Amino acid sequence: MPLLTQLVRLFFLRRLREIDRFRSHPAEVQQLQLQKLLRQASATAFGKEYRFDDIRDGRQFGERIPVTDYAAFGSYIDRIRRGENNVTWPTDIRWFAKSSGTTASKSKFIPVSREGLRNCHLRGPMDIVCMVADRYPESRVFSGKTLTLGGSHRLENTGGTAQEGDLSAILIENTPRFGLRMRVPKPETALIADFERKVEAICRETVSQNVTSFAGVPSWNLVMLKKILEYTGKNNILEVWPNMELFAHGGMNFKPYREQYRQIIPSDRMKYIETYNASEGFFAIQDDPATDDMLLMLDYGVYYEFLPMQHLNDPSRAVPLEGVERGVNYALIISTCNGLWRYMIGDTVEFTSLAPYKIKITGRTRHFINAFGEEVIVDNAETALQAACEATGARIAEYTAGPVYMTGQSKGSHQWIVEFSVPPADTERFADELDRALQQVNSDYEAKRFKDTTLLRPTLTVAPEGTFYRWMKERGKVGGQNKVPRLYNDRTYIDQLIRLL
Repeated sequence: MPLLTQLVRLFFLRRLREIDRFRSHPAEVQQLQLQKLLRQASATAFGKEYRFDDIRDGRQFGERIPVTDYAAFGSYIDRIRRGENNVTWPTDIRWFAKSSGTTASKSKFIPVSREGLRNCHLRGPMDIVCMVADRYPESRVFSGKTLTLGGSHRLENTGGTAQEGDLSAILIENTPRFGLRMRVPKPETALIADFERKVEAICRETVSQNVTSFAGVPSWNLVMLKKILEYTGKNNILEVWPNMELFAHGGMNFKPYREQYRQIIPSDRMKYIETYNASEGFFAIQDDPATDDMLLMLDYGVYYEFLPMQHLNDPSRAVPLEGVERGVNYALIISTCNGLWRYMIGDTVEFTSLAPYKIKITGRTRHFINAFGEEVIVDNAETALQAACEATGARIAEYTAGPVYMTGQSKGSHQWIVEFSVPPADTERFADELDRALQQVNSDYEAKRFKDTTLLRPTLTVAPEGTFYRWMKERGKVGGQNKVPRLYNDRTYIDQLIRLL
């Protein structure tokens, strides 16, 4: 075992025992989290409004507090942004993570407290280090530096004492000095607003350093890595950084990008760890490389509830952790030490294990196609596309899909706009394989496709290389946590893309 890895593991032994505890006693840990949150916030305006001081358990909590989203909770956030204290959390809200999301241009401002920063947002990356040291004792990843590709909205004053900007900017400003010494690029480079200029600066700054890991969103990191190769004239990343071992990724499904990363980083030592973090908090980490699910982190100052998507319009059907079932698609609801209460984050998850509790992200509450009762979710799409790629030898760079509406005597269908990094020899066969795989993973889609009853075979539109990048750039959504919308229940995105073809 390398000495540095051994020292890191020894440093985190106590934390490893804490993780084992919530693995073994999940319901108990979650109830303690809820009681602590209620106790801390009982004297806030929100706590007084909903009488936090006499809530005894999760059942009472769920009955008394309404489920909210940003639109419903926004009035409280507006009060905090105007400088009012003790609204939803007792300590000062010093930061707001600015996020536009993927479905709207209007910015959201997610509160970040000192407790949320320390116990949630910063604890997640530390736990990744902890788990890597424990699971990979022979790793030399700690001998080098981590390259992070974050957002570009610098922190700005709100007019009061708080600051707002990308979550990555908040984290950079509050990362301990020893942590910053282990990261590249320099903070001023990481926060360059223009994505293309930022990537060029990263190339100049990092190619001569010993980079052993990198972190961020798969799509934008792939753009960066290709630029690194172009800048250096090398054939693969190992020729630039021979000690590369780890990619901690999140923000979108890794399946469409996995093969591209294997091509660009041809190493058996390379480890890929999925994480689930957002402006609202850090929630889960892939703790086992043999599976593609993530361990739900239960002691981050977050109390979780889950609303079955089939009952999305009936929040009373939300259940605590101990009430979930495997294989059900849930909308995630969180109450946090950032002052969010029964807040529907907009993501959907499915439990793959209940001992311990492990999840996979299945999509967004608004990202699906159900124009004809088929209820296709992002997880269906990713699985089907992977099957079509395996059957045809293709590789996908980006994609999105939406409905083709019924007109007159014409039946409906789905239109898929796909940008290939390796195109199939026969695009019609690819469409057939996609259709076949979708029927295998989604019985509602299969029923609608039976003898073309309601849905016709999907149509495939091949987009030239760079189309999705141009589209995202036109929308001001290049880099950072911005994601290509995969599915949408109308033709908004499809029609925008078609105009670029």
